[in-house]
Amino acid sequence: MFLSTLRRGASVLRPHVSNAVQHHHRRRPVVTYRNSLPARSWLSSSASASSGDNDDGSSTETPDDVPKETPEVPPPVEVEEDTAAEEAAPEELEPAAAVVDVDLEASLRPSDVVTELDKHIVGQQDAKRAVAIAMRNRWRRRQIPKELRKEVTPRNVLMIGPTGCGKTEVARRMAALGGAPFIKVEATKFTEVGYHGRDVDQIIRDLMDISINLTKKRFSDKFKDQAKESVEERILDLLVGETKNRSKESFRSMLRDGHLEDEQIFVDVPEPSGDKNNVFAMGDGNNPNMAAMSDLLSRMAGPGGRKQPMERKQLPIKEAREVLLEIELEKLLDTIDIKKEAITAVEESGIVFIDEIDKICSSKDFMSRSADASAEGVQRDLLPLVEGTTISTKYGNVNTDYILFVASGAFHAVKPSDMLPELQGRLPIRVELQGLSEDDLYKILTEPVANLIKQQVELIGTEGVKLTFEEDAIREIARMGAMLNKTVENIGARRLHTVIERIMENLSFEAAELENAGKELVVNKELVEERLSEVTVKSDLSRYIL
Repeated sequence: MFLSTLRRGASVLRPHVSNAVQHHHRRRPVVTYRNSLPARSWLSSSASASSGDNDDGSSTETPDDVPKETPEVPPPVEVEEDTAAEEAAPEELEPAAAVVDVDLEASLRPSDVVTELDKHIVGQQDAKRAVAIAMRNRWRRRQIPKELRKEVTPRNVLMIGPTGCGKTEVARRMAALGGAPFIKVEATKFTEVGYHGRDVDQIIRDLMDISINLTKKRFSDKFKDQAKESVEERILDLLVGETKNRSKESFRSMLRDGHLEDEQIFVDVPEPSGDKNNVFAMGDGNNPNMAAMSDLLSRMAGPGGRKQPMERKQLPIKEAREVLLEIELEKLLDTIDIKKEAITAVEESGIVFIDEIDKICSSKDFMSRSADASAEGVQRDLLPLVEGTTISTKYGNVNTDYILFVASGAFHAVKPSDMLPELQGRLPIRVELQGLSEDDLYKILTEPVANLIKQQVELIGTEGVKLTFEEDAIREIARMGAMLNKTVENIGARRLHTVIERIMENLSFEAAELENAGKELVVNKELVEERLSEVTVKSDLSRYIL
């Protein structure tokens, strides 16, 4: 009985003894570390402890027989790191919340789009209006209620017209106008699934790459001012230290005035990393499955995983500023989910232009089925893509339900009705582009902002020679171009390149050897007729020679 009572007493006292031992061990490092504090910190803590002042200004008396508790003082290094982290966190997280997506399509009315296209493309008003309406409908769809928005699908466009009439040029100018992810592809570059080559799913993967770059550029422009301020502060810290004093402000004014551009500073820059440094790189980068696996392994490594090696370089401030700006922009971009923003941009605003779609059609007049891997099989593969499906990319799954598809073709050997009926139904808006007449060729030579005549004048002007085209000569060039299109082969506006290069051949060769600077060369009607006389004769004979 005595032993049982003793065991119960020991079990009751054991927690108290262990707590006392732990408390003793907890306080012991604090007393030891306090003796190693700097003199100023030791004096301030000692003075506050000896004065016995409370926070409210009142004083408390401590009996001499009661030992005073020593307050725990955290190490200065840890306090500085925590303070720096707390100060840096709002600067990195604040831009993500402050970013407002500016939709460029909202400011582009159909009339504005047509006016902008008129600066570069002559005629073809029907095609311009159809493209302008399709682009505006993208913006209109995003303004309607969410319940109805899901039901509104884009009206895809099919442009039909002879070669050289401006179909591809419309696509090129569309890419520069909307600010939306845009890709132009050739239908003949793709093969049917199961054959060696590129399948049509690669169109969306390439579009995602373009969208990633556009999204990074868009957010970089928004963060650029903030990044420049951070770079300025970092350069000043490297010059005079992190303390705030008058010398730092004087250096700031000198830095902004450009007086310190040649000063050398040491900067830590990331080493250029190749594929050999990427331990998670696997297989083909175009394969979405392998790319997703590589990305997963990289994220599993976490922040404590393999870090990009840094190297210290001594650079002048004018060069270091650009390097530091890129580093600061990367830090700010880390606060944005670039992949999510890029996928949203593709799904809501993406535009795919498929050129030469007539080359994957077979005439229905021939009963034999084509064995070409780039023929009807590609049309069948395009059906789900244009109708709406989910494509797996290395950035995530992309839904193509609301991507705008614009297709074009000359349809010389085949007719639009030779396409698969299902594909015809998925391209409901048809626009026929007209062939170019002599007046149209004259306007192409004179009206666009960067017309062919102006290009030749500026090229020859680099040699110090003034080149002038007379009005009659320009009319003759247009007439000869139209005639050659009728007699030889109708290649549209591309014929003007052939005609002008034929005329400028001797002038371009001799312009660099002219001794008199400022000499003027004149292209008149007689010169045009002389240079093109041989071409017209050969073209007439070529129609009868096998």
